[in-house]
Amino acid sequence: MANDLHAAEVARQFAIEGELISIAPYGSGHINDTFCAVFVRKRHAARFIVQRINTSIFHNPSKLMDNISRVTSHLALKLQDEPDRERRVLALIPARDGRAWHEDADGGCWRVYRLIDGARSYDAVESTEQAYQAARAFGRFQLLLADLPAPRLHDTIPDFHNTPKRFAAFERALAADVAGRSSHATAEIAFALAHKDIASVLLDARLPERVTHNDTKFNNVLLDEETGEGICVIDLDTVMPGLAVYDFGDMVRTTTCAAGEDEQDLSKVAMQFEMFAALVRGYLSTAGGFLTSAELDHLAFAGKAITFEQGIRFLADYLAGDTYYKVHREGQNLDRCRTQFKLIESIEAQEDAMNRLVMQLARP
Repeated sequence: MANDLHAAEVARQFAIEGELISIAPYGSGHINDTFCAVFVRKRHAARFIVQRINTSIFHNPSKLMDNISRVTSHLALKLQDEPDRERRVLALIPARDGRAWHEDADGGCWRVYRLIDGARSYDAVESTEQAYQAARAFGRFQLLLADLPAPRLHDTIPDFHNTPKRFAAFERALAADVAGRSSHATAEIAFALAHKDIASVLLDARLPERVTHNDTKFNNVLLDEETGEGICVIDLDTVMPGLAVYDFGDMVRTTTCAAGEDEQDLSKVAMQFEMFAALVRGYLSTAGGFLTSAELDHLAFAGKAITFEQGIRFLADYLAGDTYYKVHREGQNLDRCRTQFKLIESIEAQEDAMNRLVMQLARP
């Protein structure tokens, strides 16, 4: 992990005018090392986000940064006539050599964004209005990138949402059972095997490829501190080609359940229909105009599909001995799997109503 002193040295390698007066760790992210740097020029202070990219996960930072540069440039162009436009898209600060990122002496890869003032993210949704605003922002993000010029974006993590391949990985972990844990997860294994048909539905539907965010957690949208509007989508590391419904499905998975991802009291795990309705309304208010009939038909199902995908990933990692997801206690990955599968049961109990609502709002 990078320290403040090293981050300060790196920050000075970017084209920022003024004197660096402070730098400190920032945010609650677990992937990249993130700092907030304050520069002062002519008594005016400006804040910047300084990040070291986690190359253990993102093996090709050059391609990742090419994606982000193209996406943020395109968004800035589409938003150029809007008021407050500088707060509605992340702005990369180039390194002094002109590149979008900087490589330090140890091979670490760094980038800098201008910090967006007067807006914040929330780790957990607090109201249906917040859910609506986040979904609206993610939908608009997809809409504005629908005409991104060729070439195709790079796949920063190949097969990231390839659920059949995720299921095959689970089956391999089950067959190997290297940690000897399968006997502790018999109910979860049976659930996964019984729901195998979920895995292939979205890919078999041959939905159009879009530019998608692929990590649409609620805390990846900044909300204006005064108005509550969702003004900017952040954390663009996984922006790449994908299916629009993947993004909506992950919103359902991460926003509609009030329980924690590793909640042990499963009675607390349920999909809140009012949160789902807020997501649908927000998302369709911006993305509804470009989605095809096939995409709309699979919108409600996507929540179940992405929840299943995440559940089998947690289960596979539990069976493999917790080699991917960090755990802080014994059985945490199994608990994570259980919450996902319980959420699927809640979704299935409400699936007809979910589909009716989507059709009602999409085709009034």
